[in-house]
Amino acid sequence: MKTMQSTKTGISRRQFITGAAAGAGILGAGWLLNRNLKRDAYEAETFIHRVPSYAGDLRAPILAGFRELGIGTSELRGKKILLKPNLVEPHVGRPQINTNPLLVRAAVEAFLSMGAAQVAVAEGPGHRTDTMLVLDESGIGEVLSEDRIQFIDLNYDAGVVVPNKARQTSMPVLTFPRSLTEFDWLVSMPKMKTHHWVGVTLAMKNLFGLMPGIFYGWPKNVFHMCGIQPSILDINAAAPAQFCIVDGIVGMEGDGPIMGDAKEAGVLVMGRNAVAVDATCARVMGIDPHKAGHGPGQTIGYLEAASAWLKLGPINEESIGQRGEAISKVRCDFKLLDHIEAHRGIRLA
Repeated sequence: MKTMQSTKTGISRRQFITGAAAGAGILGAGWLLNRNLKRDAYEAETFIHRVPSYAGDLRAPILAGFRELGIGTSELRGKKILLKPNLVEPHVGRPQINTNPLLVRAAVEAFLSMGAAQVAVAEGPGHRTDTMLVLDESGIGEVLSEDRIQFIDLNYDAGVVVPNKARQTSMPVLTFPRSLTEFDWLVSMPKMKTHHWVGVTLAMKNLFGLMPGIFYGWPKNVFHMCGIQPSILDINAAAPAQFCIVDGIVGMEGDGPIMGDAKEAGVLVMGRNAVAVDATCARVMGIDPHKAGHGPGQTIGYLEAASAWLKLGPINEESIGQRGEAISKVRCDFKLLDHIEAHRGIRLA
């Protein structure tokens, strides 16, 4: 893998992608290290909130996360927010597969209450060509219909081509959905899961769903052929999320991201930096972020590469300001399977 030089810029998502498409360049990895995260000399901050179930007020912990992470109405007022939940399969009665619809509703309400001008939801499921089937059977379709929230099917969206400056794969360019250029903030809302190829799938891996199926196939075959871990790095370096809300109220352990068992971890994990958020989630799951992602043919996990080589964000615990609950108080070891290579040797001591 090649090292990506870190730069800082305050340009918006729309300016970035449209500018890149016109040949004006691409955001450097250091853009994720928002200047608001420099409090207490930490490189990034994450927030953990105990949430025992989906019943009750889910908006309150999200708003608490905003406060703890220094996000106020002045920052969100007038912004257009795109929520990217994790919609994988249309399995009714398996809450561990897809981001919970009540949490999506709460996120919409939280951003609107902070002055956002618009909140929409978007996804491009990797396993199904019928996005509406996944949307409806996940329960999110009903919530969005009741609340009159726009949904964008990213699998069939028009594309905008940007240079692949991270070049962790051999792809010279990446094609993102054009709808992404219409929003100021991208919010990754994954499920907290183990994964049979990359150890864990969280905020960074969730961005696979950004990539239109009409360009990359199902289940995003191009990225599987180029390598899942380097593809995660390329996508996140090119179009990083501005905020992450990880649904760990009920996660998935074992043979994720589809066949695993429900795991009641009872937490939401939030932050501005996807790498730091994923490292924190891994520790909550009892997984070492320095080792997570060591799959077949890989010499280094994607979290380690994102931090040490591309400088997309920190995974060292001392570099992450932990707000809310302490990791030690909420750690809930997710089941790892010995016959899955990506699960071997990643348990946190």
